Amino acid sequence: MGAVFIYQGATKSNLLKNTMRQEKITLNFVPGAPQNEIIDSAKTAMIAGDTIREHRREIAPTYEALLGGKKFNPNNPKDLTYAQALNMENYLYLAVVGFGLTQLATASGVFMIIMGVAIGGTGIQQYRLTL
Repeated sequence: MGAVFIYQGATKSNLLKNTMRQEKITLNFVPGAPQNEIIDSAKTAMIAGDTIREHRREIAPTYEALLGGKKFNPNNPKDLTYAQALNMENYLYLAVVGFGLTQLATASGVFMIIMGVAIGGTGIQQYRLTL
């Protein structure tokens, strides 16, 4: 079972990385970040998501404040830019969560294998002592 967890963690992590690399989103919009670095890890996704959140809050501190009691207007550039920033921010934070989940699955698999070996070894030693 531990091997299944390790396999699932590794394959899903690779899927996330490859999918993000295909989008070719870089950290070029982040001040002080390495230029042309593609966002393909939890660390770079978090940096990009936090930066987009800061930029989005410069437009309006909240979605409610943006609309001011009115409906969303997709023809209003300010509303549209805010919505696109919110969508991109959510995509990046979801990637951070996904990477964390793949690390958790992999670590759980390693733990299962270690515990299996330890319990199995203890069982064998106990059996030998009874002979």
